Amino acid sequence: MELSDYIRVLRKGWLLILVLVVVGVGAAGLYSAVKAPIYTANSTVFVSTQAGSNASDLLQGQNFSQDRITSYAGLATTPSVLQPVIVGLHLDLTPSQLAKQITATAPLNTTLLQITATDTDPKRAADIANATAESLGTVVQTLETTAADKNVSPVKLTRVQDAAVPLAPSSPKIPLNIALGLLVGLAIGVAIAVLRETLDTRIRTEHDVEQISEAPIVGGITYDPHTSERPLIVADEPFSIRAEAFRTLRTNLQFLNIGEDAVVVDPENPETTKPRGRSFVLTSSLAQEGKSTTTANLGLALASTSSNILVVEADLRRPKLAGYLGLEGAAGLTDVLLGRVELSAVVQRWGKTNLFVLPAGRVPPNPSELLGSKRMEKLIEMLEERFDYVLYDAPPLLPVTDAAVLSKFTSGSLVVVAAGRTHKGQLKSAVASIEQVGSAVSGIIMTMVPTKGPDAYSYGRYGYSYYGEDEPGKKRFGRKAKTAEARRVAKA
Repeated sequence: MELSDYIRVLRKGWLLILVLVVVGVGAAGLYSAVKAPIYTANSTVFVSTQAGSNASDLLQGQNFSQDRITSYAGLATTPSVLQPVIVGLHLDLTPSQLAKQITATAPLNTTLLQITATDTDPKRAADIANATAESLGTVVQTLETTAADKNVSPVKLTRVQDAAVPLAPSSPKIPLNIALGLLVGLAIGVAIAVLRETLDTRIRTEHDVEQISEAPIVGGITYDPHTSERPLIVADEPFSIRAEAFRTLRTNLQFLNIGEDAVVVDPENPETTKPRGRSFVLTSSLAQEGKSTTTANLGLALASTSSNILVVEADLRRPKLAGYLGLEGAAGLTDVLLGRVELSAVVQRWGKTNLFVLPAGRVPPNPSELLGSKRMEKLIEMLEERFDYVLYDAPPLLPVTDAAVLSKFTSGSLVVVAAGRTHKGQLKSAVASIEQVGSAVSGIIMTMVPTKGPDAYSYGRYGYSYYGEDEPGKKRFGRKAKTAEARRVAKA
């Protein structure tokens, strides 16, 4: 993952991260509130030896003290030292329990021994530290005294600093606990957000598509929850965000495969030639990715440029295109391929526009065979001679092979990918099914793209307010205005 990917993950998971940070801080605050305060008291002991007065004896005595002081630190938590402390302070503890409250440390290169005692009562903590220092001095003096020394210990422990009663508890440290709770909550939140993004195999951004296919992304169609109510957005709301997205798709489509079109004789003027029309199969990985509505709206957008556009309902299994366009679909492509009717008898013009539609007709028992037949290949060649653009609304690639078979005869194929729905493996399999028949994906169309947030398409992040939809106080077209606009466009 790149830095931009991590930033996008943080933007997507900010709410989860915030919740976990609040939970971490709350847990740290609750722990600090319920935990009994602990007080710490320190007593310092100086270790000296009964040495001579000359420099050599003093140096030898200092070295002896430094060698011994580590042993005295360990001796401070033994029962021989702590039992007198328990008796003297009337503590209801055993030596092992009291040992957990006492630590003895010796600073490096010194003959000082610091005894630290902790307790829930500040005065008792100071008393324990002082009593332990006194008891340690007695025990050390006893252990170091031998008969040869004439009952005089060569080592002396002097308490140079008495433990004072602490005024504030040493634990819990509320600021530190809250800071740790914040850091732990932040770390867990970021880890969960990154893990969720790593395990999420759905396609959400252009970067996800680019990892699977080298085909260019020719358009991004924004999400509209009311698509089923107004599928022909280019005609119903021509100044909307989605309508502009289809016009952008139209512009990008005109730059695909430039220079690869064959030249044919103009039937209206045999002495001149014209470029062969360009045909594209529009398909998707699975159903419900916006393939048919994209085909219909792209056809309307292309027709507005005064080109002769034909939209072919090549989904012979679950045809929807004729219904979206409000046309009769009882007779169509299947009847032409079977030789029942002439092409001119079933091609319908949408209103007074330059958009023509060839419905699917009857649903046949063998769609793949019909679409892969020689008749279909010749029909595609004939349609390319008569129309500037021919769009084929084909079935999804993963359930059936119809679209892959059809892509062999056309100028190219456009794969529709629903952002947030299509999985990476599904798109990879769809692209592979087209490549297996010797064809290639000309472009990718992303649909259902959010207009805001970290997963917004690049077009969705800029320029929407130009059309007035994001401006305060602006309202979308009403139902009556939409219907009137559709009639106006159809009659234009």
